[in-house]
Amino acid sequence: MSTKRSEYTAKMKRELDALNAKMDALQAKAGEAKAEVQQKYKSEMSKLRHQSQLARAKLDEISAAGEDGWDKMVAEMEKLREAFVHSFRYFKSQI
Repeated sequence: MSTKRSEYTAKMKRELDALNAKMDALQAKAGEAKAEVQQKYKSEMSKLRHQSQLARAKLDEISAAGEDGWDKMVAEMEKLREAFVHSFRYFKSQI
């Protein structure tokens, strides 16, 4: 695996881990909310967790990809990451 790819995958892993940690913190905070709010929260958190899983799967693909194909996959990973970050920020602003 090239140094550039190793650095990229390590960076993406750190970012995904940080977002997942923030989601865990929000989950603890939401436990204090009223039942109606908790239901909406659970639904939205489920969507965020799904996006996290998609991003993690794409990161695994990048790690396993050959040198020729990984550059193309980076663009796909960036789109997934941006969508995940945007969704997380929106969700956080709604709590």
